[in-house]
Amino acid sequence: MRSLTQGEATDRAAAIDVESYTIDLDVTTADHFRSTTTIRFGATHPGSATFVELKPVRLHAVSFNGSPLDPAALDGNRLALADLRTDNVLTVEADMAYSNSSEGLHRFVDPADGSVYLHATSFLDEAQRIFACFDQPDLKAPVTMRVTAPAGWTVAANAAAASSTPAGDATTWAFEPTKPLATYFVTLIAGPYHAVESTHDGIPLTLYCKASVAQHLDKDADEIFEITRRCLDRFHELFGFRYPFGKYDQAFVPEFNAGAMENPGLVVIRDDYIYRSAVTDSERELRAITIAHEMAHMWFGDLVTMRWWDDLWLNESFAEYMGTRVLAEATRFRDSWTTFGMRRKGWGYETDQRPSTHPVAPTSVPNSADALVNFDGISYAKGASTLRQLVAWVGDEAFLAGIQAHFRAHAFGNATLADLLGALSAASGRDLSAWAQLWLRRAGVNTLRVSVEGGYDTAAVLQAGEVLRPHRVAFGLYDRGADGATTLRRRVEVDVDGARTEVAALRGESPADLLLLNDGDLTFAKIRLDPASAAAVPHVLPTLRDPLARAVVWTSTIDGVRDAERPVVDLVDLLVAALPAETKVIVVEDALLQARNLIDRYLPPAARTAALARVAAACEALVGTPDAGASRRLAAMRALVSSSVDTPRLLGWLDGAGVPDGVLIDEELRWRIIYRLAVLGAVDADRIAAELAADRSASGEEWAARAQAARPDAAAKAAAWEVVVNGDHLSNRIQEANARGLFQPEQTELTEPYVERYFDEMPAAAKRRTPFAAERVADLAFPRYAVEQRTRDLAARMLARDDLPPTLRRTVIDSDDDLRLALAARAR
Repeated sequence: MRSLTQGEATDRAAAIDVESYTIDLDVTTADHFRSTTTIRFGATHPGSATFVELKPVRLHAVSFNGSPLDPAALDGNRLALADLRTDNVLTVEADMAYSNSSEGLHRFVDPADGSVYLHATSFLDEAQRIFACFDQPDLKAPVTMRVTAPAGWTVAANAAAASSTPAGDATTWAFEPTKPLATYFVTLIAGPYHAVESTHDGIPLTLYCKASVAQHLDKDADEIFEITRRCLDRFHELFGFRYPFGKYDQAFVPEFNAGAMENPGLVVIRDDYIYRSAVTDSERELRAITIAHEMAHMWFGDLVTMRWWDDLWLNESFAEYMGTRVLAEATRFRDSWTTFGMRRKGWGYETDQRPSTHPVAPTSVPNSADALVNFDGISYAKGASTLRQLVAWVGDEAFLAGIQAHFRAHAFGNATLADLLGALSAASGRDLSAWAQLWLRRAGVNTLRVSVEGGYDTAAVLQAGEVLRPHRVAFGLYDRGADGATTLRRRVEVDVDGARTEVAALRGESPADLLLLNDGDLTFAKIRLDPASAAAVPHVLPTLRDPLARAVVWTSTIDGVRDAERPVVDLVDLLVAALPAETKVIVVEDALLQARNLIDRYLPPAARTAALARVAAACEALVGTPDAGASRRLAAMRALVSSSVDTPRLLGWLDGAGVPDGVLIDEELRWRIIYRLAVLGAVDADRIAAELAADRSASGEEWAARAQAARPDAAAKAAAWEVVVNGDHLSNRIQEANARGLFQPEQTELTEPYVERYFDEMPAAAKRRTPFAAERVADLAFPRYAVEQRTRDLAARMLARDDLPPTLRRTVIDSDDDLRLALAARAR
């Protein structure tokens, strides 16, 4: 199937104007669904030609301006339309395939009760798997949908339901016309969904989930609605433009392939966010930031849509920034910038220093297949950080005035980077072209180092990187007081520009216990402390009161270890010193996660075992601290389980023996223990099957598949590999579970045969799959623990091919770079 190029999209947008879509779907059969679409559109030049996209199982009939077209004329996913008139009507009737990858119309059978659930994902260019369309973001049009579904099902779509008409064993649902939508926003859900309804400020609110988790949604519905209401109110205040799409539904759907999708009127969210077991506060915050992020898209992306994928950042960077900001300003999650600094910015730094890095706003994206690779830490985290810099520079009032003008000028239409910069420049009175060139058009991350070799009187910031940028940053001078707490003495703002910036404001200051560059975390740059501050971190960090300052210190330390500038033992030492005193669960979770990742890849076996023992001891101490709070104790318990090699103790926990006080072995924690025992070879296939029999849920199926793949057994590895490369008939989640379990750092000898097979067989597997599904499986199944030059040589051999899908190429390029750093760390 051909991918639409930017040139083709530009030409088609100039040639036609889409007036409306009328979509009629029949989902009453299990093996396929019937799709009948009528498109009304105008042509700029009568007599010219264009094409429409669709991916049918069978094309039954095509009528164009009253005349039939031969279905055999379909060429791949394109149907040519010749001799256009000023006004045109196209009707296409086809059978379409359900998907198992959460792209197109996904069909899921709940193992808990056998119920069938559908959800539609049209992103990025998968609308053509559901209905015939001009599948590009700048041909927006109203959509009127009708869906015939089995009786007893609930159906929801972008617009409100106008009617539901029973007829025998089926019901036909008709929906109101939508506002103009890009094709990649068109969605629906269908099935015996459970619904919880509310309203706020005249906006109908509904939550949906599958029936088997209804009790868990009901338990959390008040919290979800409260977040929704507060965010709606704050966005209305900030944007000066009311939510424009009528109702606001949020559907928590099974086997969704991402976090969520910002479909106007019907946001689709992975149902992992309906918690059936104990979770940490940071997991509740993650659900809340997902809600806020997708809501921000209602303005950035839905109301005003990018013209082409080269302006993806207009969607994702703004949603990332505004979602985090609104969550901090309007909800109980006041420290969401700490979470952003700890988790999201680390992702951005890592992405921006890899070989595949790209600008926040590239000058072009050749085609829609290449667009997918830009949904990464640059478009999200770096872009959002760049916006924080912009707000610090032009001021919040001017920033908000500019985006409000942008909304008014382009509502229900499309816009470009130039359009937004024009609005912001007009509002701020500043020429933003130079700023945009450095921050948006150029790739790469800067490193800012503190130089105090001659004392604070000669303090300077040294900037390194291929592109030197202006940075508005702050220095925080922190001292330990008599009570042992480390508090801020003074904060000094500095405008960094060029390779060396003198910090005159520090002259005359006495040395601080911690001189923290980028205090407040306003800029996007890797931070390196001065030697005295770096040496003091293990003593100062446990008593540092400001959580955002702690996040900056943690991120700097983790990044230095990742770059192989510092040994992994430095990070382990810091964990042991600071973990018991850390009050923010996100810091506990992310520090443990990053440490485990680096320990597994950067340390040889003996050193890895010793490091994990120290991490496990630190976690055990935190689990045993009653006043640590439930969230931090749960985070530590999970890390303890994943680090433990004490199989009798783990087995005892499954039976309720020796469980730490206050810890409940619920479904999710029980599966984590089973998974760890599977890695250690302490449970067999029958025990895992017995656990699954006791938990016939979608989550249970995924955990069981992952645990079976993780067993140190040749047959288990062979079965997992078969799913990884040939399991296209299985759902995206089961494929991913097998990929997660396949390679383990404890099993490098057993899995050695699959290292070369990955590079030989993954290209063919990736070509058979959709780009998103191929990327996920290829990333999860990469042999990252085979830290050898031979692995890099095999990667180089694969990358020399000229037929790799873009998502697979990028996955291997980036994973190979991780191997380079791991080899450097081991050499150190």
